[in-house]
Parts: sequence; C-alpha cells; structure tokens
Amino acid sequence: MKIPVIRQLFQNTTPAQLEATLEVLEAFTEFRGVSDHEIDVAGEMITNICGALEVHQMVSDGAVEKDALNAFGQKVMGSIDR
Repeated sequence: MKIPVIRQLFQNTTPAQLEATLEVLEAFTEFRGVSDHEIDVAGEMITNICGALEVHQMVSDGAVEKDALNAFGQKVMGSIDR
C-alpha cells in the first residue's frame, strides 16, 4: 500500500474505472502462467485500487480527501499491527 499512489488513483480516476481495472487484475491473477512475482505486483496494485475506492467512498460520505487518505492508512496499519 502506497498512500501517494492511492491519492493519484483517487484524484485521476472514477470509481467505475477503478472497479473495471480491479476486475481485470483479479482475472489476471487466476491465469495459469502467471509467476509469483507477477501475482505480487498485481496484489500491490489491487491493494492500492481498493484503497482509492475506499477513499472515494469516504469523500462521498463527506470526508476531506486528506482525512480520508489518513484514515485509510491508519486502518491498514492498525490491521497489520494486530
């Protein structure tokens, strides 16, 4: 997860675009010939896309972009610490 990447995705793509990309990446990871490295890269991209989608949701619910990004980062870091 990289907050600058999530911010860039949030600012430059719509939720519909993110959802479509997410579907493609998820399908890609299920192909037989995909290497572990490629799956790791796709997984990182999926995480960032999901983060951007969550930030879009928080902003549409009334949060300020900066606060939504910080809240998402804290949520992820909190789940890692458990």
